[in-house]
Amino acid sequence: MSRAMGSVSRNIVVVAATAVFLAAVTAAALMLGASSVSLPELATWLFGGDVSATARNILENVRVPRVLAALLAGAALAASGALIQACLDNPLASPNVIGVNSGAGLFVLLAASLVPGALWLTPLAAFAGALATALIIFALSLGTGLSRLTVVLAGIAITTVFGAGMNTILIVDPDAYIGSSTFLVGGLSGVLMRDLAWPAAYIAVGLAAALAGAAKLNILSLGDEAAHSLGVNVRAVRLVMLAVAAVLAGAAVSFAGLVGFVGLVVPHLMRFFVGHDNRWVVPASTLAGAAFVVGCDLLARVLFAPYELPVGILLAFIGGPFFIYLILKNKGGGLD
Repeated sequence: MSRAMGSVSRNIVVVAATAVFLAAVTAAALMLGASSVSLPELATWLFGGDVSATARNILENVRVPRVLAALLAGAALAASGALIQACLDNPLASPNVIGVNSGAGLFVLLAASLVPGALWLTPLAAFAGALATALIIFALSLGTGLSRLTVVLAGIAITTVFGAGMNTILIVDPDAYIGSSTFLVGGLSGVLMRDLAWPAAYIAVGLAAALAGAAKLNILSLGDEAAHSLGVNVRAVRLVMLAVAAVLAGAAVSFAGLVGFVGLVVPHLMRFFVGHDNRWVVPASTLAGAAFVVGCDLLARVLFAPYELPVGILLAFIGGPFFIYLILKNKGGGLD
């Protein structure tokens, strides 16, 4: 009992510290950039006071949309990765690794080409593509008895095919998506508040569903037979949670592009701190994912100023070596 209470206390501290770090990095992202805003100006603006026209313009038209986009994308992708890893019982699974992001991206470009200007359609198309890919991967992992590493390799193959599809659309219809080069690597420059309205609604619903279903994912970790004996419909839970993961990943891709590795790195990091209880992993990953993407986007803006990197490039530099580390760590049976 005392050990369990100690674990809960530790996890509360971890989540609280993550929330504080998220607030700090968000404030830094709002202040820093090509044109800086001071902390007093930021505080005054937040509480509705008068600030200079320049500071107000920077905050309202540039920083707030971009930081909000980073918060939403990071939270959604990290939570999606935590759900996918739990559903597939696969430490290497994440939205970009198994092709969910690419599926969403392909459907976004298809929608942009076939129905240009329909902003409300973009997150729906992204969800459809993400869900279709998640279901393909689920069918492969369930019906063919493939090893966990083979499922990942299948996801990489699907990503390659979908990537070819996206490039084909952009060659045939170059005007299908303005800023397509940034979309393909993942970036947040030029995001407007109007671009975030629909995706934010989907992400809010998806996060609520993820938090509500976290306890069921814990039961799945006991094994299919044990879960069945406890009255859990294993296949239904996995399908529903994968659909929720698809909602989250698809919504993020609809405005942030093919941002990768957030859903791989962040859940692993948070499991190190809070353990494997998904009731803690999901909320901790949500907060840490938001902080991770906001921080990386800030670094991408200031490291090479006056030049700016799309945040997806920086995330690839971080996530690629981490992916290799996980492969080596699980070598020798861990991925069978």
